[in-house]
Amino acid sequence: MDRLSGLDASFLYLETPEQLMHVCGLLVLDASTMPGGYSFSAMRDLLESRVRKVEQFTRKVRRVPLDVGHPVWVQDDHFDINHHFHRMALPQPAGYPELMEMCGHLAGQPMNRSRPLWEMVVIEGYQAPDGTEKLVVFSKMHHATVDGASGSNLISYLCSLEPDAAPLAPEGPVKQSRAPGGLELLGRGLLDTAARPLGIPRMVPAALGFIAQTVGRAREGTAMAAPLTAPRTSFNGTINGHRTVAVADMRLEDIKEVRRATGATVNDIVLSIAGGALRAYLEERGELPDAPLLASVPVSVREDSARDVGANKVSSLFAHLGTDIDDPLERLRQMTEDNRNAKEHHKAISADMLQDWAEFAAPRTFGLAVRAYAGLRLAERHPVVHNLVISNVPGPPVPLYFLGAQVMGMYPLGPVFHGAGLNITVLSNNGVVHVGIIACEESVRSPQAMVEHFPRELKRLKAEIALPN
Repeated sequence: MDRLSGLDASFLYLETPEQLMHVCGLLVLDASTMPGGYSFSAMRDLLESRVRKVEQFTRKVRRVPLDVGHPVWVQDDHFDINHHFHRMALPQPAGYPELMEMCGHLAGQPMNRSRPLWEMVVIEGYQAPDGTEKLVVFSKMHHATVDGASGSNLISYLCSLEPDAAPLAPEGPVKQSRAPGGLELLGRGLLDTAARPLGIPRMVPAALGFIAQTVGRAREGTAMAAPLTAPRTSFNGTINGHRTVAVADMRLEDIKEVRRATGATVNDIVLSIAGGALRAYLEERGELPDAPLLASVPVSVREDSARDVGANKVSSLFAHLGTDIDDPLERLRQMTEDNRNAKEHHKAISADMLQDWAEFAAPRTFGLAVRAYAGLRLAERHPVVHNLVISNVPGPPVPLYFLGAQVMGMYPLGPVFHGAGLNITVLSNNGVVHVGIIACEESVRSPQAMVEHFPRELKRLKAEIALPN
């Protein structure tokens, strides 16, 4: 049996009906490439044949008695694809607004924890802006199961380089996790809990070293942006369970042109564009603060981690987004310098520091704390930790086919939290940069008004550098 890591389990403990901890994805597909044409039943059967060969799709969470230890993964002996793969049709005529409304509704629905923690919904009847009908698949995977990198890997099991080719990732027999008895789970949980303090002597020096370096960098002015210093905005408060969604596209080649002209990284450019888009959005609403917005940026430590277990291998750095700077080129220059310092500072954090300390997460304590935090609306009383989460995920540089259908759009949508009701995720796919925005409905009622500024800000940046648009 596989025990969830403390970090994986913490996403279960932090979840409430308002603070949902699943990661969503929106795939826009060209069904005309599917061998034999689109058929929901054929698509379902092909999906079932593939997911049954992938352990992560067929295992479920089992709690330890009395919650004395983190839950474990066990195989679902009654796995049924019909519990995970559904179909819906948009009301006609159905275009982009109707699709976004349905995706927001689906994103706000919790998943059934008695089954493997993933779902997909085929949405039929979508009329794309170019006038053609496209098939849409809306997916949900719990954060206890995936992070950005592992989520992309899981999707690769379902994708291929040709419509009728084998999936990208190799298939193999599913590892059968033995179903432990209650007494065994209780005993193992007690042993794990008793052994956790033994790791403290190893963890404390690393934490103290990071604190010392942070103090030194702060004196030199080279530290990454500090949490709890963010200005308050309309999306920094207590959230509810309703979600709004919007998506947009940018040309990857345009971003590469800016990179070649300025020497900035793609990540610098993406964050700078996000800062410009957020500045324009808040300025339109008369809410632009004087201080720059502060973003939490997840960083994968998968290649540096010494741990061989756990789905989530991430750390995080904090970055100012330059929303106090109107000039797009000046904002990019500031972003490039700040990110250089933040990356150097982040190297002082052990790749496994977050995972190590997360082992002390207690399910009952976490659950009660989150509910008390939300009930007392504490997110509106203390200084803002960070304004939003922004992720930049590298995607495939070549065309992909999802169960035979060519992927025309791939928009990731991460979770939102009390105190930070906005999440922006950017993913590159076959020469296109897809931007996905998801927010608490009360925090951002019209994410479309925000996402529309992304291509505009890229255009402004190119014009400032004197690049042709």
